Amino acid sequence: MVNTATMEWITPAVQALLALALEEDLGRGDVTSETIFEHDETVREGRIQAKAELTLAGTALVEAVFARVDPRVLVRVLKADGQRLRPKDVAIELEGPVRSLLAGERTALNFLQRLSGVATQTRSFVDAIAGTKATIVDTRKTLPGWRHLDKRAVVAGGGRNHRVDLGSGILIKDNHVAAAGGVRIAVERAQTRAPHGLRVEVEVTTLAELDEALAARAEIILLDNMSPAQVKDAVARIAGRARVEISGGVTLDTVRAYAEAGADLISVGALTHSAPAVDLSLEL
Repeated sequence: MVNTATMEWITPAVQALLALALEEDLGRGDVTSETIFEHDETVREGRIQAKAELTLAGTALVEAVFARVDPRVLVRVLKADGQRLRPKDVAIELEGPVRSLLAGERTALNFLQRLSGVATQTRSFVDAIAGTKATIVDTRKTLPGWRHLDKRAVVAGGGRNHRVDLGSGILIKDNHVAAAGGVRIAVERAQTRAPHGLRVEVEVTTLAELDEALAARAEIILLDNMSPAQVKDAVARIAGRARVEISGGVTLDTVRAYAEAGADLISVGALTHSAPAVDLSLEL
């Protein structure tokens, strides 16, 4: 049964993704379980537990997987998304037909392990800048088809979402600048044509481009691939006239230096494109 409190995870696109994942694994059935167990044999306790320290995300997907496999499976979520787990902590309990539990096991764990991996990676970056004014945000460097899920996992890990898609914000990047003929002209064109309520953000890589962005009154300036020392100089030059975002090559080793240099936002593609899946298992 599905917990309606977490149904915001399960959009129509995610429902389609669930169907695809289950078809991929169960399209021809589970021949192993079907040869060993009778249809009505049940398990009174199954446990999904952590095998390493992690931040949990994606419990709604486990509920949704088993709801599709067999509505008779009872799923009890014991730990909320965003909670930190230690090895052997039990996140979810399950009860139901043996065949159904084993049929949904891999698909449910694949979703939970990846999304918890994104949340865990995000939490590491968020913890690294604790006490500063900076906010960790994600990018559009998500697994194709998983963007809604990846971005919800970032939030579970304590981060914030940047643009969800190309229609949700104006971000002028290097190729826009090159094609338009310069930072200032690109910003001014965007300001003239921007839908009401959308702020104009522009990426700059040099102090000369920064001066153009300031002259055009960009509302957010993204300092791309600058060192913490360069960021500190640029922040002093901006002097509060625009919000400051940092991007490009930010790692756990450098993120605090960027935060202390004066960044308002630090966007990190690695939250989603390089997050390793965490270790969770289903034990009957």
